[in-house]
Amino acid sequence: MEANIRQSALEGVGPAFDPRQLMAVRDKTRQAIVLIAAAMQPGMLEEDAVEQAKDILAERGMLRGWHDVYVRFGRNTLKTFGAASDPGVRLGDDDIFFIDIGPVWKQWEGDGGDSFVTGADPEMARCAADARATARGWELNLDLSGHRLADFPHAAIHEGPLAEVDFTPARMLWVLEIHIRHPSRPFGAFFEDMLLEDACFAE
Repeated sequence: MEANIRQSALEGVGPAFDPRQLMAVRDKTRQAIVLIAAAMQPGMLEEDAVEQAKDILAERGMLRGWHDVYVRFGRNTLKTFGAASDPGVRLGDDDIFFIDIGPVWKQWEGDGGDSFVTGADPEMARCAADARATARGWELNLDLSGHRLADFPHAAIHEGPLAEVDFTPARMLWVLEIHIRHPSRPFGAFFEDMLLEDACFAE
């Protein structure tokens, strides 16, 4: 009984909650990630990439966010959410990068992230692909797990991580975050998306 009360409290929604709009902002978030990734070019500075990502979000009416815009290159892909990037890092010809955005569209929160590679480094390509899968020889960053998502602001409902809940989380109300790192080389990968049925992830 107590677990059900806790789940009800943590999975409450605000008056603007609308599943269709939440799915629409998810789609817009995933589309923005693809557009941002397409704009990344070897040789560009990470700081410039963040500004370009913000410009792309602004063009789509999604610049307001509930967290900062992150684009991380190379060794900065080892950094966790909120950690400052090392300045002056350029995207290499054979490199890896990830994007993490938390845009607010109208009154609904989006959140998503993904990893991409430039060039043909096989370990980096495998790392980017495996961020969506069970750890396969990578170091899993257990500091990230996921969090609530809802009509803006979700923090009014629950600020803690997904790892702290003691029940099966409901679809559409939680985001899963996966951050993996190479065990010896200076790079990692990131993936983040709403908890949904497998059919919602068909590529």
